[in-house]
Amino acid sequence: MPHNVVIIADPGIDGAFAVTLAMYDPGLQVLGLAATAGNVAADQATKNVHILAEQLDPPRSPRLAAPLPVEYDVDGTKLHGPGGLAGTEFPCRRLHHTLPTGKLVADQLRQHPHEVTLVCMGPLTVLARALDRDPELPTLVRRVVCLGGAWREPGNAGPVSEFHFFCDPAAARQVLRAGFPLTLIPLDLMRKVIFAPTDLLQLPVPEARATQFLRKIVPYGIAATANLYGIEGFHLKDVIGIVAVSLPAALSTRSVRVDVEVRGELTRGMSVIDQRAWRSTDANVELAHEVDGQAVRDYIAGVLRETA
Repeated sequence: MPHNVVIIADPGIDGAFAVTLAMYDPGLQVLGLAATAGNVAADQATKNVHILAEQLDPPRSPRLAAPLPVEYDVDGTKLHGPGGLAGTEFPCRRLHHTLPTGKLVADQLRQHPHEVTLVCMGPLTVLARALDRDPELPTLVRRVVCLGGAWREPGNAGPVSEFHFFCDPAAARQVLRAGFPLTLIPLDLMRKVIFAPTDLLQLPVPEARATQFLRKIVPYGIAATANLYGIEGFHLKDVIGIVAVSLPAALSTRSVRVDVEVRGELTRGMSVIDQRAWRSTDANVELAHEVDGQAVRDYIAGVLRETA
């Protein structure tokens, strides 16, 4: 049976890459694709999830959801381009009626108790607000996979702060403390898998919709990463979140206690990982600390071949 997932995303280039794989992975059933502000504003995130559904035309269509009209102090357009999808003006029909993201999450967890994994690829505001309305969610979900925080790596939104946690540190703290069975993928791991220009040229099934879509957006991410960080290749951050569900053996994890700094002038959004041995029994997350990069590449190629 396919593994049921609901994806909460602020679709930039790597988020779109991850959603593409999830939509075509025969081992996954994407029940919902829920937007959140983050890389782009809330209304643009809603538009982007519709664009993804239309451009990819997946074999199984997910429910779509719109986020809260929240605004953050930062965005990701320097890396992902205007609109989040490499500045490309994809056609988008009139937006269909969409549920609020929080309601879609709660509805799917209640319809499929203990069967749904939430993959959170953006700030955790919408999940925190869903928790406010339905505190039983941690008992209903199979697992939460969260892309967020930094362990030993410098931050990408501040000296020690990862972007998603920096956007809404209070929400990140609330989710980490809520009792979810949670796998945390920090920035350390997100930066370990780089998609190079040669990888783009070698994508299988070049005539497939999915491959053609990726070839429209990924070159912008490669160029922007080179300009911003001096790296020849694009970090497949959100893709690791999908790999964590579909190919969990590709990741190594350890049980630790993690909290989030919410007030620091210089440390807002910093993830505080308590490695004291006597706190191991008080662990609240499975922290991913290693990833098999070749297994991720093989997974990408294998899924895209399914689109033939």
